[in-house]
Amino acid sequence: MDITSRCTLGDPNKLPEGVPQPARMPYVSDKHPRQTLEVINLLRKHRELCDVVLVVGAKKIYAHRVILSACSPYFRAMFTGELAESRQTEVVIRDIDERAMELLIDFAYTSQVTVEEGNVQTLLPAACLLQLAEIQEACCEFLKRQLDPSNCLGIRAFADTHSCRELLRIADKFTQHNFQEVMESEEFMLLPANQLIDIISSDELNVRSEEQVFNAVMAWVKYSIQERRPQLPQVLQHVRLPLLSPKFLVGTVGSDPLIKSDEECRDLVDEAKNYLLLPQERPLMQGPRTRPRKPIRCGEVLFAVGGWCSGDAISSVERYDPQTNEWRMVASMSKRRCGVGVSVLDDLLYAVGGHDGSSYLNSVERLYDPKTNQWSSDVAPTSTCRTSVGVAVLGGFLYAVGGQDGVSCLNIVERYRLVSVLERYNPQENRWHTVSPMGTRRKHLGCAVYQDMIYSVGGRDDTTELSSAERYNPRTNQWSPVVAMTSRRSGVGLAVVNGQLMAVGGFDGTTYLKTIEVYDPDANTWRLYGGMNYRRLGGGVGVIKMTHCESHIW
Repeated sequence: MDITSRCTLGDPNKLPEGVPQPARMPYVSDKHPRQTLEVINLLRKHRELCDVVLVVGAKKIYAHRVILSACSPYFRAMFTGELAESRQTEVVIRDIDERAMELLIDFAYTSQVTVEEGNVQTLLPAACLLQLAEIQEACCEFLKRQLDPSNCLGIRAFADTHSCRELLRIADKFTQHNFQEVMESEEFMLLPANQLIDIISSDELNVRSEEQVFNAVMAWVKYSIQERRPQLPQVLQHVRLPLLSPKFLVGTVGSDPLIKSDEECRDLVDEAKNYLLLPQERPLMQGPRTRPRKPIRCGEVLFAVGGWCSGDAISSVERYDPQTNEWRMVASMSKRRCGVGVSVLDDLLYAVGGHDGSSYLNSVERLYDPKTNQWSSDVAPTSTCRTSVGVAVLGGFLYAVGGQDGVSCLNIVERYRLVSVLERYNPQENRWHTVSPMGTRRKHLGCAVYQDMIYSVGGRDDTTELSSAERYNPRTNQWSPVVAMTSRRSGVGLAVVNGQLMAVGGFDGTTYLKTIEVYDPDANTWRLYGGMNYRRLGGGVGVIKMTHCESHIW
């Protein structure tokens, strides 16, 4: 039957009352964009329907104007305006590396590119020329991860040349924080005077004393003494001589032949002597050279490790920096771990047990080194498989608290058995030992050390999610209850960040949570404190002291 014949003339899409609406099924293909690009890329490789040839050095690259214009503002301006290139079939591109151009054209057709040490120095300038912001960001992120005292000055100069402001800022911070190692590098000795002055002028330069700055400057001058000797007075102005000890100022600085032979340098030494010898006059002598340096000190960052997402255990790790209020991805574990226990012992992050989606784990798979962004396995396993386990460090011991024993659950309690025992790990013996059990059986609990006690919060018992909490006193080997959280939280993460005990995420029996609450020991209460980007059940959290600049490297 032609149902449209019964529609009113006023609105051909409106059906009379009583007539059923036609069935509709909107369809959006997730495959279409990828498959279309794959076919267009195949056409490019076969040189079919190509309407432009890019000539880069001795290389000819066949392409389609519409694809290049869609990806690059540089090409869009070239091909859609009145430039001569808009009418040419062959376009010469100058001042760009052949291989870098090939990689960027491949990216335009595939959305993929591999940034590596061998191509980043040509890929970034090429991306800048073509105005490919996404590739510029990828190159800068790669270089951030490569920062090292031996190369940070080169990366700093490279970032400055190509106007990568964020990379320049991070390289600056890294250089300042690691100055004691940077000053010994070959790159430091090759610095031009203006860049050296930029570095040593910083209030945030991390040095034990101003003597290190003076020694670094003199080593730089003597590296090429004939060329740099005339520059010494200009550079020495930025060494804070009044902050030196009198003994060093007179015995080392004042007696140095290079200093003694230059009038401007002698004047700077005399200024410092007056500052040291006339304390009553110091308020009148304040200036950049008398201002103490204030290097960035170590802060704390929060790590969210593993967990459960989209129906499966995950191995991903992300890090939250309270100073920037940002979450960033870092290196993943080699195993997927839901219900993993996480804590920090001797500045290393331990991931204990968990479930990988098919098996219960008793391995302490990796410990995380934030300086290298790597995990490595050299820790003894717990005595039993444990998922949904709490982990904490106290008195040099790593504690595994509660959880679910996968082996016993299959054989003893039909489906699972809650573990109420607590073990502790001695890193010197590389062994686990049993200590006092908790008052409440808990799996999916949060566990952390706060004010010299182990706190165990939330989780799930035999029947329901828990908001209750208890704490362990190692001096008495006993557990005692504390006030309950504002929400029931099974699969909750627990950590102390900048002196605050934080409960992160979890499941309240109805909803997966991304909220965070903080415990106030004086008021004996919990309060809400923001939230994460993603809801997390069974994710572990851990905290490592880091400098503000290091928190952006990864």
